Parts: sequence; structure tokens; C-alpha cells
Amino acid sequence: MPYLKLSDACLAYGHVPLLDHADFQLDPGERVALIGRNGTGKSSLLAAMAAGTGKGRLDDGEVWVQPGIRVGYVPQEPPFDPGMSVFQAVVSGMGETSALLAEYHAVSHRLGEGGADHDSLLARMDELQHELEARGAWAYEAQAEKVIARFGLDPEAQVGSLSGGQKKRLALAQALAVAPEVLLLDEPTNHLDIAAIEWLETLLIESGVTLFFITHDRSFLDRVCTRIVELDRGKLASFPGSFTQYQQRKEAMLHEEALANARADKLLKEEEVWIRKGVEARRTRAVFRVQRLDKLRAERQARRERMGKVQLQLDAGDKSGKLVAELLNVCKSYGGRPVVRDFSTRIQRGDKIGLIGPNGAGKTTLLRLILGELQPDSGSVRQGTKMEIAYFDQFRTQLNPDSTLADVISPGSDYVEIAGAKKHVIGYLEDFLFAPERARSPVSSLSGGERNRLLLARLFAKPANVLVLDEPTNDLDIETLELLEQLLQDYEGTLFLVSHDRTFLDNVVTQTIAAEGAGDWKEYAGGYSDWAGYQASVAAATKAAADKVKAESKPAAKPAEPAKPKGDKLSWKEQRELEALPDKIAGLEAEQATLTGKLEDPAIYQTDPKGAQQAAERLAAIDDELMALLERWEALEARAGNGS
Repeated sequence: MPYLKLSDACLAYGHVPLLDHADFQLDPGERVALIGRNGTGKSSLLAAMAAGTGKGRLDDGEVWVQPGIRVGYVPQEPPFDPGMSVFQAVVSGMGETSALLAEYHAVSHRLGEGGADHDSLLARMDELQHELEARGAWAYEAQAEKVIARFGLDPEAQVGSLSGGQKKRLALAQALAVAPEVLLLDEPTNHLDIAAIEWLETLLIESGVTLFFITHDRSFLDRVCTRIVELDRGKLASFPGSFTQYQQRKEAMLHEEALANARADKLLKEEEVWIRKGVEARRTRAVFRVQRLDKLRAERQARRERMGKVQLQLDAGDKSGKLVAELLNVCKSYGGRPVVRDFSTRIQRGDKIGLIGPNGAGKTTLLRLILGELQPDSGSVRQGTKMEIAYFDQFRTQLNPDSTLADVISPGSDYVEIAGAKKHVIGYLEDFLFAPERARSPVSSLSGGERNRLLLARLFAKPANVLVLDEPTNDLDIETLELLEQLLQDYEGTLFLVSHDRTFLDNVVTQTIAAEGAGDWKEYAGGYSDWAGYQASVAAATKAAADKVKAESKPAAKPAEPAKPKGDKLSWKEQRELEALPDKIAGLEAEQATLTGKLEDPAIYQTDPKGAQQAAERLAAIDDELMALLERWEALEARAGNGS
């Protein structure tokens, strides 16, 4: 039996149908990805599925949810009260029980702080305990605390103080706290760094939860999904398998559709010529041709063409000097924390550089140092000459929500100049898939993907020989991403790219600057996969070295000692030592397993290389300690047996 089912669904905004009698079914155990162009209605469809209220969010049709199943939903921009604590936000999705749990958690916290109202707090806690027990809510609290710990969040932190990535983690924690059978996710990778995205991939796969999600992250799609569903011109088409398999089948389908449309258009043209002959068309034996013509006209009128492609064009302007920037032993700290430490590099014209690292590692700080916008605490930075810099801001602060689209592109003028040629601003906006009637609409009316397209249009309207893109891929559909990749591959200027999209990095950059932890940065040739492969090889080499140390630390076999004469009993102290040995050995073995698991995770060599080295050294020491304890245990056991 399916978990969720969409039947004959219809939904329209204005005259454009987003869902045109669409059908869909989600079965247990599936991980289904919903893809499609920006503005096709993916988020609206996911919200309708989450509501599960029949026609509540549809113009027509029905959403059916299997009775009794729990559904978790994470929208693209989760709404949270900034005054809530993390714990309150997580349990807020648990219905009526959430308020009681939140109050119980707050009272417990206040009791721990002490104060004059200790007795009244104890009395209130007793009341809350009885009510929560009656509702069977302790399992909910345990689940909430578990997911908060799993996502690395502080339960007492205020939601308003969280970063974008932390809020995304909070939304995922809130959805998982109800232990859902079905999880609906809208762009779950936005605002997460690469390490967090890879961790989320593993979590979703290993949890076994049934998924229906929207994402434009192609690496995430290939690893997580078991089926692709595409929303195209109001219809849903299903493609079993990975994203790569979908691309192959979709290309063939579009080719067949284009051929069929061309044949229909040719036949329609021929019949239109025939009908204009007049007398011959009115003969009785030709009535069927008139009827066929009417049918062809109706089919052509009803046909919805695919949305056009964005027409991207980038003017690199005049060449900059051969040297773009040179950094020598640069250091920068904030509040005593090193963000960049003793970093040197030389960047030349035409380099395409990707910056990767966890959120908060200092990617933006390093960029500003390279571009001369920030002065280092020590070391030197030298900029090149004739640099014209264009900056894409991931937070879209360059866009005034009250400005019209035309004013954003060309304030005070109806024309823009691209590669030396003038173009009307409305025609230029059409290249970025904005209809002419929207040219005077305010920026505030745009979706996230449309704002990104507008920012790209603004960016590309002026020549630039140094391009800085900070998370340009958020909210862009896959087709536009691929076009942007091609444009950047052909770009003759210098590119700095900050992105968590692994496929995008691989397809665009020629070298990578990666955060190594504690303010250390290192350069690598190639893109993300090259860097990840290097990290994996380092991890494998470290593990091999640890295994070698472990093997070499084992002492040579000793000759058997002669049996002790009977009557050689253990002293009281030795007896206590013998009784304590099993616990000591078990403790060391547990520590050994923990450290081994830690060293098998490649991420530690990126985030904490010194910690990885210390863990490897401790692992070798544990082997020696275990061997010594086992030998001592064997000796004491032998004496105890002989003395009995």
C-alpha cells in the first residue's frame, strides 16, 4: 500500500497551470527526487503533499495519505520564532505535547541554576511529570534530545542566533524528532557545507526513511535517490534509477518529442494550404480532411512548449595584468582565533579557483584578503593591475526588493551594453527567462531561483575580468546550472568560486584552496573530487602506518615459564589487581574501537589533522597497554590456579 498518493491534481497561478491533472504515488522505502525548471511548481506540489488535506492546497484533485503514518516536512525556508530555544523549536512539531515538553525542559534548566523559587519550580515539575506520563510523552523528549545531539546543536541556543546552515539542521532535526515514516524535503542541501551534505546523505540512506525531496545538487541526487520524478509543463514523469540514467532517457524523450512535433507542424502546414483551395475542400469526400485539420489546430493550440534556455553571455572586458594577486605568509585572526595562518599563494590571470571548507572556516575572509578588501595582521598581499571585479553575493544584498527588474539591470537607462553591442533591457531580461510584462515588477515578487537569475543578469551586464561567485548555485535549476558551467569554462578572465556543489566545482575549477582547520589553507590541483581523492589517500596511508606500528609493537613470543609450585598463592593486593583487570581491558578496547572509527572518517583529516595524529599515536599506545595487561592477567590467572 502506498504512503502518499496524488490523484488528478490541478493547480494554477494566473493563466499558467503548474499541475495539469497530475498523478503520483510514493511507496514505502522509496527515495524519490522531484526535479524541474524554476517556477514549474515543485515547492507548491511538495507543500500540497505535506498538507495531506485533499483539496486544501490544490485547485482540484486529491492528496491521499495512508492513515496513521507520520510525515515530516522541511520547507525551503523553515519558519521559526527567533525567540524560541532550539529545544522548543524541535518539539514544536509534536502537537499539543510540545508545549508541555518545552515547559518541562525550561523548568529543569531553571532548577539547575538555583534560586529563591526552588519550591514552586519543584511543584510545577511534579505537575508536568504527571501530565507528560499520562500522555506517554517521555519517548518524544528522548527522541528530541537524540536528534538535537545528532545534529550538533545547543538545545539552549536561541533560534535567532543561528546561522543559515544551523537553521537548516534545526529544521531537519524538527522533522526527524517525530520519527516519521515519510520525510518531505525542499532543497535540504542549501546553506549546508560539503561535510554536512555528505553526512546528511549517509543519514538519509542508513535511516531507511521514505523520502520525497527537491534538490538541484546532482551529486546528492546520484547518491540518494532511487527514482527521479520530473515536473514538466504540469505533468509528472517517472524515471527509475539514478540522475545519470534519467539524463540519458530524458535526452532521448525530448528528441522523439521534437520529431513528433515537427511532423505534426508539417502536416498542419500542408492541410492549411489545402483548405485555402476553397472548392475542393467543400467536396463531401474531403470532409474527413476538414475534420482532421480542426483536430490538428486544436492539438497545436493546446501544446505547451518547453521553457526556453537562459541566454548567458559574459564579457571579460580588457585583460587584467598577468598577476592577479600574490600572498606571502599572510595571517588573519578574529578574537584570538586564527582564520588564515601563514598562507602563501600566487594567482595569475585565467586561473579558476574553488574555495572549499566548512561553514565558518573563513572562505569569505580569505577572498577579501586576496582582493585587497581586507588587510592582513601580518604578511603581505600584492594585487595585480587593471582588475575589473564583479561579485556575486550569496545573500543577494545587492538586490533592492523595492526596485523593478529593469532598474536592477540598467538604472536610469533602457539599454545595456553587452560585448560592445547595445541591447534593450527588456530583451536582455528575456534572455534570462523574464517575460516582458515582468520588467516593471518589483524584486520582492521573485522566487529564490528567479532572484539568482536576476543577480546573474546584473552581474553579466558589465564587463569584468575577475569574477567572484559566492554560492551562485543555490536555487538554480539543473539546466541553468549546466549552462552556467559551460559559460564559466569558456570565460577568459580569473574566477573565484565558493560553492558546496561538488559537481559544479569539478566541472568549472582548475585548482582548489581548501581549509585544513585551525586557520591552515592548502592549494590542490583540480576540483573537489581531486581534493577528496587526496584526502582519502592520506587517510589510507595514516591507517596503514597505524596498522604497521600496531604490528611492530607486539612483542616476540616468550618461552613458556615453568609452572609455579603449589602453594604460591596470590597476595591480597594481587587478588584485587586480578579482579580489576577485565574492566581495565574492556575500557581500553572500547577506547580503541572509538579511535579506530574516528580515524576511518576522512573528514577528520580536513577538520582536525592534529587531532588525527594524536588519535593515531594514542591508538598505538593502547596496543602496548593491552598487550601488557593481557600478559599480566595470564600470569596472575596461572598463579591463582596453581595456588588453589
